[in-house]
Amino acid sequence: MTIIAKGFPVSQRARAAELYWEAFGGKLGTVLGPENRALRFIARTLRPDHCFTATDPEGRLLGIAGFKSPEGAFVGGSPEGMRAAYGRIGAAWRGAALWMLSHEVDNHRFLVDGIAVTRAARGQGIGSALLQALCDEGRARGYDTIRLEVIDSNWRARALYERQGFMPLRTENMGLLRHVFGFAAATTMVRPL
Repeated sequence: MTIIAKGFPVSQRARAAELYWEAFGGKLGTVLGPENRALRFIARTLRPDHCFTATDPEGRLLGIAGFKSPEGAFVGGSPEGMRAAYGRIGAAWRGAALWMLSHEVDNHRFLVDGIAVTRAARGQGIGSALLQALCDEGRARGYDTIRLEVIDSNWRARALYERQGFMPLRTENMGLLRHVFGFAAATTMVRPL
């Protein structure tokens, strides 16, 4: 039995950061690495009020799904936090690279800020349950559409999103940034709520 809940307890912060890194480290590793610094930075910036978690009955974290709102994002951080983790120069180039990856503001759709499920728990409906929790949250906040991005190499996630009713809106090629982020294109997908 999987339990879906909003947020996570403080005791799960490090594990939540590890799970996020497990899912997105391949995409963000060049920018946020090395891994030990990335994990510290991510753990520091996670907002429990901007996510849903999936746990087993013993409380082990199986999955996490973040969202963005006008109040912030699940994984965001501040320039000060970036400087604390990477120094002034390291923070400057990392901040610029991350801005190029995701700087669009969309106030008309509920925005997903990453979904991650542990490798051992994939294929058990956890991703679908987390997506449903995000859809319910978006609807409760008054949105009529939910939006997410999926990279070209993550065919499993894209198949899940399509099964859940998400439709591709546009695909953006990364150009030279593909060498920084390790993927060639990202597709924006939307679903009515």
